[in-house]
Amino acid sequence: MAYKTKHKEELLSYLESIPGKHVTAGEICSCMKEGGSSIGTATVYRQLEKLVAEGLLNKYVVDEGSSACYEFVPEHDHVCKDHCYHLKCESCGKLIHMECDEVKGLMDHIKAHHGFTVNSRRTVFYGLCEACANGAS
Repeated sequence: MAYKTKHKEELLSYLESIPGKHVTAGEICSCMKEGGSSIGTATVYRQLEKLVAEGLLNKYVVDEGSSACYEFVPEHDHVCKDHCYHLKCESCGKLIHMECDEVKGLMDHIKAHHGFTVNSRRTVFYGLCEACANGAS
C-alpha cells in the first residue's frame, strides 16, 4: 500500500472530481491554488508521476509542443476501454476521448491487410473541435 500524504489526498480528490477529463500539471496547480491548497508545483509534478506509476492516472503526451495531460482512472470504470482514440483541436488545444466502432474497424483493417498494429491510446486525430469550427472559441 502506498504512503498517503495530505497533498496526495488533495490531488487525488481533485482528480477524482473530474473523471474522464484531461488536465495538465499547470492547470492542476492553478485549480489547487484557487481552492486554497498550499501544494507546490514540484509536489504536484512528483505526486502526478507517483499516481501514474500506481496506475491511478493515465498520462498522455500527444506531441512535442504540448504539455503532458493526466486523466484519473476510476477503479472499476475507465473511460477509455480497449479502443480509445483522441481528437486534438488545433485551435484551442482541447483533447477529447473518442471510442468509435467505425475507427476500430479501420484499425482492424490496418492490422489484417497491412500487418501493422496501431496503438490506440497513442492515436491522435488533429482538426477543429465543434466550438472552434463554429467560431465560438
